Order: sequence, then structure tokens, then C-alpha cells
Amino acid sequence: MKTILLPTDFSDNSWNAIQYALNFYKHINCTFYLLHVNRLSDTITNDNVYLSTIDVIDEMYIKPSKKQLNKLLKKIATSFPENTKHTFYTISDHNFFIDSVRKHVEEKKIDLIVMGTKGASGLQKYILGTNTGDIITKVHCNTLVIPEQAKYTTVNEVAFPTDFLQFYGSHTLQPISDILEQQKATVRVLHITKKQKDLNEDQKQNKDFLEDYFSQFISSFHFLTNTKVEAAVQCFVESRNIDMIAMVAKNLNYFQQILFHNKVEDISYQTTVPFLVLHE
Repeated sequence: MKTILLPTDFSDNSWNAIQYALNFYKHINCTFYLLHVNRLSDTITNDNVYLSTIDVIDEMYIKPSKKQLNKLLKKIATSFPENTKHTFYTISDHNFFIDSVRKHVEEKKIDLIVMGTKGASGLQKYILGTNTGDIITKVHCNTLVIPEQAKYTTVNEVAFPTDFLQFYGSHTLQPISDILEQQKATVRVLHITKKQKDLNEDQKQNKDFLEDYFSQFISSFHFLTNTKVEAAVQCFVESRNIDMIAMVAKNLNYFQQILFHNKVEDISYQTTVPFLVLHE
């Protein structure tokens, strides 16, 4: 049984992420928690007086969000009427967003967070400063990020960018192998360098481990040289028809270049291809 957290603000973007999650795990027994957070910052009046009484908070924020969550449950039941493998619970919380997510990840023993993200209009506007960016960098839980234009299709090709500088244990890589097994997918391990050079001994050992780990699946290793890592990923995603990109958050070098770079004008994968962000 997989336990999945679905944060929602009731937008089209969050509904798209929910649809993706329900389709992606349609053959898997799952418990889904639909979480809506009424932020503490939203309860500041124009006079900067904090509305702290429980009755006021409940009347103005908790009750309306519970009604919206119930509507969302009905929408799910209508859109996915034949799925008997999924169980749903709703949570209406009043807290700082990240604190709420952390709390429920721990209390509900969440395996995965699935969350939508929107836009690609620059470093600050795209991910940094958004809920999604905060979750994947500040919450220690595997997260599947669904861009606004991503629509579910069977996952046939998974790209796994790495510089081989970090060792990833079997526990960290397990979510990737789960996807490869469930979806009968292929994993493409991608190494990108700005200048062509040989791997050092540590990198060779880490590469050998990955080769051994993925040997039970269809896999291949690809080496590209490009001064811009994100441009190389874009080229690879397009040429291989990649359906999902998996990365380990601990690998800050690749992680920041691929998700948090400055120029996104020609980078379409951020709005079309889901990202699976893994934590140790």
C-alpha cells in the first residue's frame, strides 16, 4: 500500500497533478491524502491584526476549504468511477505551508508527494519562491513534480541525470526501479560535462554500481558534452522522447543546474516532463 500526499489549492494546475497521480498509480493500491493549507499569512487583516481565535479561523478558512475538498472528492469520483484501488482522505489545515506538509508527511508516513507546478518565466518566477520549489528543497520526502502541460501517458523512458560524483544506495534508487518494473520502462542514465574528460576512480565506482543496480532492467548510459547542462538535457529529452526525469536532491550540482537555472526561454522540459525528486 502506497501512501501519497496531494497538496491542492483547487487550481487547474493542482487538478492536473491529481489526475496524473491517479492515472500513474491506477493499478496500485494507494491511500491518498488531499491537503489544503490555509496559510497563517492569509489570516492577517488589513490592519495587520492576527485573527487568532479558533472560531474565526474555523468559520473563515477551515469550513470553506472542507467544502471545497468535498467537491474535489466528488470530482475525483466522477472522473475515476471504476478505480477501486484508491482510498481518499481530506485534510484542511491552518499553518505555514511547509510546516503543514512536513507535519503530515511524518504523521501519515507519506511515501510520495505529488504536486503541480506552473510557468517557466525566469528563475525566481518559475520554481524558487513557489510551493513546489519549497517542497522539493525543504521537505525530506520523495516528490513527483507535475508541470502544467504534462499529461499522463505510459512511462516508457526515464532519464536519470547524474555526474557520478555521489553514491546512491539501493534505498534511494528504489522508487526508480519500482517505476521501471510497474511501467515496463527503460532507464537512460545521462552524464553531462561542460568539458570532455575521463571519470575519476570514485565516479567509475559509482557508475559501476548503477550499471549493476539497473542490470535487471533495460538501461543505457549516455555521455554528453555541453557548456549548458540544461540545454543538453533538453536535447536528450527531445531526442529520446523522455517521459520522466528522475534526480537525487543530494546531487546539488546537477539538481540546481537542471531545475534552478537562470534562462528558461528555450527549455520546454520544465513545462512538459514530470520530475521525480528523490531524497535519501
